[in-house]
Amino acid sequence: MGEGPGKKILAGTWQRTRGQLWPVAQQAVACGLSWWVARLLFDHHVPLFAPIATLVALNTQLGGRGTNAVRVVLGVVCGVLIGQAAYMALGHAAGAVAVGCAVLVALLAALALDGERVTMAQAGVSAVIAVASGQVAGTERIQDVLVGAAVALLFSQMLFPVHPLKLLRGAETAALRRLAGLLRLGSQVHGNDPEELLPAESRALSQLLHDVDQARTDMVGVARRTPRWRVHRSSVQAMSKAALRLGMLGNSCLLLVRLAAESAPETEGPLDAAIDALADVLEAYAATEPAAPARRRCVRSALAVAARFPAEPGAHHAAERLAVGLAVRDLLVVAGVPLPDAERAVREHAPDAPLGSLYG
Repeated sequence: MGEGPGKKILAGTWQRTRGQLWPVAQQAVACGLSWWVARLLFDHHVPLFAPIATLVALNTQLGGRGTNAVRVVLGVVCGVLIGQAAYMALGHAAGAVAVGCAVLVALLAALALDGERVTMAQAGVSAVIAVASGQVAGTERIQDVLVGAAVALLFSQMLFPVHPLKLLRGAETAALRRLAGLLRLGSQVHGNDPEELLPAESRALSQLLHDVDQARTDMVGVARRTPRWRVHRSSVQAMSKAALRLGMLGNSCLLLVRLAAESAPETEGPLDAAIDALADVLEAYAATEPAAPARRRCVRSALAVAARFPAEPGAHHAAERLAVGLAVRDLLVVAGVPLPDAERAVREHAPDAPLGSLYG
């Protein structure tokens, strides 16, 4: 007996909440610290903007928190300076005109400097505050945001830096599991129109692959900026390069699903067996730590799938064989096999292929 809708909703809610408990706790503690430090350093009545800056900086993907802190500072300084200039030129008398002009110039300046939404939002908000409250409030906001950003950097770069390799692995795991589910769907839907089957899956997969690409960028940034992880930069670069291949693997899996969906209804053949076997490999690799033994098993299992695929005559079978070979090759590169070795292993039906230097 399956779970009811209520239990599924509760399970999903708990899963989502559990994964964010530690980052949320960090944000709460950091905001309290920002408030205390700002009160200690500056003669503020209510240092609102210090904890707000900390929260905005830390409330993003784990790998992008340091960069977000810098963007918050950039946006606030830009907005305050432009808002104060508008206040001095137009004063309160101009009212809506002064606010509108200050926000326009601040947004354009932030767009030219950085172009990120958080920078533009902070610039616009700071310009409004500077015009509405005058020069003192603008100066206090800069002081507060410097404290808030400093605390955010302390938490994100020194006290609790994210593990750069685990950052990408989490995004990779979600993408690999989605690919496995896509393959299993393809092996069960003979005779269906791919135009009805693939769009929704393609959109979900595209979002996950986008998350992988964002995680790659964040991972490289963390390894470059965080003292604790600078010694791992070579492993980070190798892992980042291999993860680029996930997009190609996604395209290969979509091709396999399309070929399976267009085959005759109620038929099962070598392509279905290969698709199911590849789904097994993807699920097994996604469920384990990507150390050398797991990658070795993934490589051997994937090559076994390609080797078992029969070399039957006919253009359709040739297309299926090519698609299986492409998917296996891409999977090998994702697992850390250099591309030339992966191509040679698939072409020669080798039982194994040499691993690169991923993960040290």
